[in-house]
Amino acid sequence: MTEMTEKEKASRGLLYNAYYDKELIDERAYCKALCYEYNQLHPAKIEERTALIQKLFGKIGGSFLIEPPFMCDYGYNIEIGSNFYANHNCIILDAAKVVFGDNVMIAPNCGFYTAGHPLDAERRNTGLEYAYPIKVGSNVWIGGNVVVLPGITIGDNAVIGAGSVVTKDIPPGVVAFGNPCRVTREIIDGDKKF
Repeated sequence: MTEMTEKEKASRGLLYNAYYDKELIDERAYCKALCYEYNQLHPAKIEERTALIQKLFGKIGGSFLIEPPFMCDYGYNIEIGSNFYANHNCIILDAAKVVFGDNVMIAPNCGFYTAGHPLDAERRNTGLEYAYPIKVGSNVWIGGNVVVLPGITIGDNAVIGAGSVVTKDIPPGVVAFGNPCRVTREIIDGDKKF
């Protein structure tokens, strides 16, 4: 039996070492270089910006706009649906898959973090971490300064209020906010007036 690479361990949700593994270090360096290039482009260079994101992401479903600055770790683990919008200062730590449905709107200063670390300091100090995927459904609006933690699923048609820390799955069709983020109510027909 051959030993798994650190990248294979990460893809299976096992503890892996991202700090000292050459393959992962090189992949992050490549990604950071593309993010740097993207973030330095003049705002009018839409085609160049689009081409860099297409080169970076694993899958793109259609039209999108990502306002710089934008940062991610690997890029190839990110999948976006059609009509995707991310405002300034979006950070996606994509050691595991991060999948967004269609018509997702993300306000400024949001973070999607698939990576976590052991609670035990001795293990954590060796560079071990884990990565659990994040899934955001279609027609989701995420308010400013939201943090989404590893392993979270946000259902279709949900709204996440500004400043929330999403620590548990959010069902479809609800408004949720807070730290930790909690469902406050369902979205109803009366909400169409806003």
